Amino acid sequence: MTEEHTKNTAEGALKRELGLGALAATGICSMLGASVYVVPFMIQRNVPGIGAWVLPAFLFAALPAILAALAYAMLASAMPRAGGSYLYASRGLSPYLGFVASFSQWFGLSIVIGVIAYIIVPFLRDVALALQWTETAALLENGAVRVGLALLMLWTFVGTNLLGSRFYARTLIPLMLLMFSLGAIVVFAGFSHDPGDFVAGLMMRDERALVITANPEFDLGTFLAAAAILFSSFIGFDSIAQAGGEARKPRRNLPLAIAIAMLSVGSFYFLFTAAVYHTVPWQIVAQESLQRDVTAPGLLSYVLPEVWAVAIIAGAAIALLNDLPAMLLAVSRLMFAWAKDGIFPKALKEVHPRRHTPQTAIIASGVMATFGILGSHFASDFFLGIDIMVTSMLVNFMLMCLTVITLPRINPALANKVSVLSHRPSQLILAWLGLIMLAGFLLIHLRKDLSSELSAWYFHSTPIWLIVMALGSSIYFWERNKLQKSGTELNKLFRQLPPE
Repeated sequence: MTEEHTKNTAEGALKRELGLGALAATGICSMLGASVYVVPFMIQRNVPGIGAWVLPAFLFAALPAILAALAYAMLASAMPRAGGSYLYASRGLSPYLGFVASFSQWFGLSIVIGVIAYIIVPFLRDVALALQWTETAALLENGAVRVGLALLMLWTFVGTNLLGSRFYARTLIPLMLLMFSLGAIVVFAGFSHDPGDFVAGLMMRDERALVITANPEFDLGTFLAAAAILFSSFIGFDSIAQAGGEARKPRRNLPLAIAIAMLSVGSFYFLFTAAVYHTVPWQIVAQESLQRDVTAPGLLSYVLPEVWAVAIIAGAAIALLNDLPAMLLAVSRLMFAWAKDGIFPKALKEVHPRRHTPQTAIIASGVMATFGILGSHFASDFFLGIDIMVTSMLVNFMLMCLTVITLPRINPALANKVSVLSHRPSQLILAWLGLIMLAGFLLIHLRKDLSSELSAWYFHSTPIWLIVMALGSSIYFWERNKLQKSGTELNKLFRQLPPE
């Protein structure tokens, strides 16, 4: 029986129960959510002057994301195990850089899980406003209420992950289909109306007129800064790779699920964002974003009947909720993989004997995401969490591209197992192109972060990321030193895949 068809049924081990549909849903639900309902509109505040250039920046941001996805697909076909990105770089680049790549990813995604939980509450507020429940809407603006609800939602989905991959899949796929169905209302509504309808709705509901300003001239620096932020919208397909230890037919299904997630979500992004900006002038988006957290449903509520406005807000809330279980699965499997290799505390590799879930790692990821909620609240700007995630994932994706380049030299046995785009010259061209583009995005993103005028140093994402990476590295070297003293053959350990 081949590895792809083997089911691991041993007690205390992960179990291969996730089919192609569940794997694709993991990537799709990790990508959709704040990425499309919030980021393309709040970017008017985060990158002043982007104006009408949001869609072109979105398209440009897709290029390095596609290249990173190809790198993941190639590596996943050769190393189908839990904690994908950590295994890929630790076996094909270097053990420490494998840890850096995956710890960066874990930290960024854990923080953004908290960010997502935190920004679900404004969608509930918009539901109340659409139903004219003004007192309820005002209550949801209260800081303590917002934080409390965010924590409740986060830990509810920590519980969902603890119940096992089969329960996870049966929950996620129906919600994904509902999310797409309700999101389609936004696309239809946006292209069915025009700015004239929006201006009329603005005057009728708020008794105010739209102040039209000229579209800013194209500025390359602003455009690239916006593209670096919008790149975050394509982050999430990597969650599929982290579930490599629970995938059925992994050498086929992991790369295929990555392709399905990128194609379906990318197409949906462009249609969705174009539809909203077709009806809502960018000027009002920019003005509103300076006053409050704006969302696609909140903007379109000016032109839609109440029942449809409530429906699309519900779709947004479901999209955001779907992010939580999918991303929790991904980050917990990274911690599980570290512990299984012995470079993190061994308690994190504990697996429930019946549910086959890494329970301690899931709970630890929930604790980290809690800090994301609290950080978003005290920073008064959830984009701090988004900025941290972008930095983290750009570093991760760069190292994945570099792993494609070095794998045949570092670990030829695993390189021979790559079944996606096995033509070596093509691999090198795409990996180098991805590495160069991602490095450029990282430099632009760091420059923007460090040059921003903020009230305190800890509101800059770069120093926070560096501090956390230093702490993670100290744990890595402490545990690695313990492994060496115990007599573990580290060269052998990091040359082969862990057992099922």
